[in-house]
Amino acid sequence: MRVPLSWLREYVDLPAGETGRDVAAKLVDAGLEVETVEQLGGGLKGPLVVGQVLTIEELEGFRKPIRFCTVDVGQANGTGEPQEIVCGARNFSVGDKVVVVLPGAVLPGDFAIASRKTYGRTSHGMICSGDELGMGDDGTHGIIVLPHEHEVGTDAIELLQLVDEVLDIDITPDRGYCMSLRGVAREAATAYGLPLRDPALLDVPQPNSYGYPVKIDDPAGCDRFTARTVTGLDPDARSPIWLTRRLQKAGMRPISLAVDITNYVMLELGQPLHAYDRSSIDGTIGVRRAEQGEKFTTLDGVKRTLDAEDLVITDNSGPIGLAGVMGGANTEIADSVTDPETGQVTGTTDVVIEAAHFDSVSISRTARRMKLSSEASKRFERGVDPQAAAAAAQRTVDLLVLLAGGTAEAGVTEVLAPGAPRTIAMPADHPDRVAGMEYGRETVVRRLQEIGCDVYGQDELVVTVPSWRPDLAAPNDLAEEVIRLEGYGNLPSTLPQVPSGRGLTARQQLHRRVGRALAGAGYVEALSYPFIGEGVFDQLQLPAHDATRQVVKLVNPISDEEPALRTTLLPGLLGALRRNDSRGSHDLALFETGSVFRAAAQPGVAVRLPVDRRPTDEEIATLNAALPAQPRYAAVVLAGAREQAGWWGKGRPADWADAVQAARSLAVEAGAELVVRQGQYGPWHPGRCAELVVTLGGVEQVIGHAGELHPRVVKAMGLPARTSAMELDLDRLAAAGGEALQAPRISTFPVATQDVALIVDASVPASSVEAALRKGAGELLESLRLFDVFTGEQVGEGKKSLAYALRFRAADRTLTAEESTAARDAAVALAGERTGAVLRGA
Repeated sequence: MRVPLSWLREYVDLPAGETGRDVAAKLVDAGLEVETVEQLGGGLKGPLVVGQVLTIEELEGFRKPIRFCTVDVGQANGTGEPQEIVCGARNFSVGDKVVVVLPGAVLPGDFAIASRKTYGRTSHGMICSGDELGMGDDGTHGIIVLPHEHEVGTDAIELLQLVDEVLDIDITPDRGYCMSLRGVAREAATAYGLPLRDPALLDVPQPNSYGYPVKIDDPAGCDRFTARTVTGLDPDARSPIWLTRRLQKAGMRPISLAVDITNYVMLELGQPLHAYDRSSIDGTIGVRRAEQGEKFTTLDGVKRTLDAEDLVITDNSGPIGLAGVMGGANTEIADSVTDPETGQVTGTTDVVIEAAHFDSVSISRTARRMKLSSEASKRFERGVDPQAAAAAAQRTVDLLVLLAGGTAEAGVTEVLAPGAPRTIAMPADHPDRVAGMEYGRETVVRRLQEIGCDVYGQDELVVTVPSWRPDLAAPNDLAEEVIRLEGYGNLPSTLPQVPSGRGLTARQQLHRRVGRALAGAGYVEALSYPFIGEGVFDQLQLPAHDATRQVVKLVNPISDEEPALRTTLLPGLLGALRRNDSRGSHDLALFETGSVFRAAAQPGVAVRLPVDRRPTDEEIATLNAALPAQPRYAAVVLAGAREQAGWWGKGRPADWADAVQAARSLAVEAGAELVVRQGQYGPWHPGRCAELVVTLGGVEQVIGHAGELHPRVVKAMGLPARTSAMELDLDRLAAAGGEALQAPRISTFPVATQDVALIVDASVPASSVEAALRKGAGELLESLRLFDVFTGEQVGEGKKSLAYALRFRAADRTLTAEESTAARDAAVALAGERTGAVLRGA
């Protein structure tokens, strides 16, 4: 919300010396987020005056149209003679009043003006556009043409209100009333302790039976609808300078008088309005839910398909407006048109003004579904004062009568749904207990009254909430108002007493070790959003019944394209890999550790925890029971070169083995025994996929997969060829490990190495042979390594040879050849028993 300081001063008598930064500091203390204070007209220096075009000469021989003009600027140039100016714009004519900057002036951006020769003539100054003066877009993108009533030589700096300060305030969703000058002025008045001149305090005529007919079929979606009619408007009337300048300073573009007035009143009072061309309305105005699939063309010219949840404004012909979002093209205020022969101006002369109050949830859903965020929808989503509708309609009528010469019809329509003021019961000392300091009843009552509440009672207060504060719904909301107005900086700072000696939990320690291990192996940590779209599961080739597809959806997601909490880390990591690859980084190794979210079979309902006391164990348990399971996962993705080529060697590309090794590294950090064997699952290539297995409670459990991604997944997600990935459940990996890592025992005795080459069926996993060798070798085995795999005629069809290096060592003696050989033979025997392995050459 952009708030011009000059406009704000109309409602609050701020001290004369207060600058925009001073006001911003006060508003920040009151809890508003003032992002910037913009200095309009900074560095601007005159003379900048109103001039009248006397003559225009078209200069020939140039690649673009150039005009040599003489302009009457009165005595502003010191001589009274016409000023000669070269100009390339074409949206003005002889006799028009324009804005002229004379030599010696300085425009915004430190642009000094001087006489200069150009296009064969000497230009003594410049005829100005709005952009050159820092005024913003006026819709013409050309020279400013002023109304004829302004005198030649008038100071244009003051006329155009070019010097001002504008506060840019970021309005949070709970402070919707501040999306208006009225709301910000209320906060400024409270911050300075000054009275507020409320612009909504207008004399409004009572509703009567001869206003424009309105019928509301959905009072839950629209609980208030005010309609007023103004006739006899001058179609040639234009918005005055003060009105267009205020709209521009507030960040809006002037369009036409009727539309500008509705936008102005919306900025002033916070109530969105809409003006309909009365001649285009067919019968009674209605409010209803749209029919599923109903078609409607909005003001922006887009034909939209409506949903049954959308709220629409209708007449006998069908929808004429998307309630609270945007009007329809079929009842748009017509632009004025001048007949070239008669000079007669035609356009909209009669309008119906709509000032309604709509359900915020309904408007928010429609705006999101349509991807159509408007100034009106932004306000309705945050909450609009329903009591301001009649005043806003009256203010609009008054301005139309004043500026367009219209006549207000006596009929006043106001359709209301039954309702009552909202009240909240609160102990008088509740803000004291929330803040941890004593305010006292008098301070609490005074602060609540300052924000517009009616307060009754002594120890137990009954607070009637003002209509413009829909965010106040509970005692804690009222306590927050007292605290912020008394000043957050006055709250005591109390550090919690933390018992010594606890340190990090085992889970936190493992998380850190995992991060250090992967970073040491050359991986870069990437943090991704915990939100996904369900379409990513199809890209990952997951079967329809896969548990990973069972997601927890957000009621109010940040993006409609990603409405669910993630059940896997891979989409976020692969997205990061794809973005980096598209930007020229082709050798990538990324990792992430984080929570995934598993939907419960029977979703629970979360309870709202208190803030004025510690929640009970039962309340915490109820809340935890309503939450989805959130196991911690670890994942890596790789593409490009794993080892760079250079004078030291050829390098090598990343492949499935690197992904498997990452899983083994994590198992070492967790102190768990990880079994790696051939698998097949979702996004991985069926011939290059390993499943990761641990034993928990005597039962083998698959906790993840590693390997090269399937080519179809790579293509669907736009990834580099041969991308590899690994993902596993870090919590279950930790559960399979010991309580604490055991440091290896170092023996001073020499190692005995025995090599064996075993022939097995090609279908036998190497991991099964390795497990049998480890079991059979016994305690003397220090390490086991597969160093060669061979297939060919020498070993027979359907067979393969696996060569292992076995290292034996004893902690208390030097092993004899007989001892190491016996251990090797025992290992080979058990491998033969379990896998059918035979010694090669035997």
